[in-house]
Amino acid sequence: MSLKTFQDLIEEVHNRGICEECGGCVSFCNAAEYEVIGFIDPYLPPEYIHKDKCLECGICYYICPQTHVLDDDLNKTYQFTNFSSLPIGHYEDIYSCQAIDKNFLENGTDGGVVNSIINFMIEKKMIDGAIVSKTDAPFVREATFADSKYDLLKASGTMLDITPQLDEIQKFSTYTSSISELNYYKFKKLAVVGTPCQLYTIRCMQDLGVTPSENVEICLGLFCYENFFFEKSQLERFEKDFNIKFSDIKKINIKEDVILKLKDDGNGEKIIHIPFNHLKKYMRPACNACDDFTNIYADISFGGLGSSDKYTTVIPRTEKGSRIFSQVLESGIISCADLDANKKHKMIELISQFSQSKIKRKEDFMNNLI
Repeated sequence: MSLKTFQDLIEEVHNRGICEECGGCVSFCNAAEYEVIGFIDPYLPPEYIHKDKCLECGICYYICPQTHVLDDDLNKTYQFTNFSSLPIGHYEDIYSCQAIDKNFLENGTDGGVVNSIINFMIEKKMIDGAIVSKTDAPFVREATFADSKYDLLKASGTMLDITPQLDEIQKFSTYTSSISELNYYKFKKLAVVGTPCQLYTIRCMQDLGVTPSENVEICLGLFCYENFFFEKSQLERFEKDFNIKFSDIKKINIKEDVILKLKDDGNGEKIIHIPFNHLKKYMRPACNACDDFTNIYADISFGGLGSSDKYTTVIPRTEKGSRIFSQVLESGIISCADLDANKKHKMIELISQFSQSKIKRKEDFMNNLI
């Protein structure tokens, strides 16, 4: 049997519309220095650039989150059986936490916990920095490197002013490819904050020993139901659909629905809630082909679902994740809400419902693919 190559990815993944554009195949190509493949259009799947220089080693195929070649290996490593029996993945406990630092708390999407943990690890010299997501405008994100509290706060992007960006940006997406940033920091110990498809690829690379995956010290995973993508021409329709002005969006948050905090000329801030099913036409199509909501292969998973306002739901998964989370708790830089067994059960039930919903969505989508 011949080894699968990037051409097989094009046929089996790209042409079927299920490429999640995580950047793994581009960043960890064994012939990356020859630019065999790359993102010609940042909003489309990668393409051959110098096909004649391809080594046909199969790495790109093995680490793609849509081929699932290494699922059995990863599931064994991360103590995960299958989605139907345990849709939220392996975990020891579940928490609802918030940052003690007011700057992290006020600027964070939920409770500022992710940045608190990253900052703790930087200060303790456990990592040299982190690949995080920076918000430039509503529905516009890009990956950036942070190695200080200042960088982390700058990337939080609570206050958004998109007036200058609207003239330049033609396409908007809440999804950002963080993996490609790893290539710029090959000799550093890094934390990576990512979506399920991104962390899946990193775990595959670590399983295969692909450079520079050994520089990823910890994977911090975000809950992800879907990401949004639309072209500038759709802005007017978006504003009409939800009776808002795009330029008034100050902050986007996701819990049981999408929460938009808007500028209000009267008194400060207005909040509206938009159900996910009302945003289907703005959803990235490839998100339909993903069934991981809680980021099951992360060291620690984070999300807003299940926790009250200004709190982050935290699920330590691996031994490393649990150890670091315990150190952070002991340091007193985050606090946890008092959750009894009943509250935890309700949190897990709610998160499981969203997980099952995403699993079902993928099943229906894949069944309808040609």
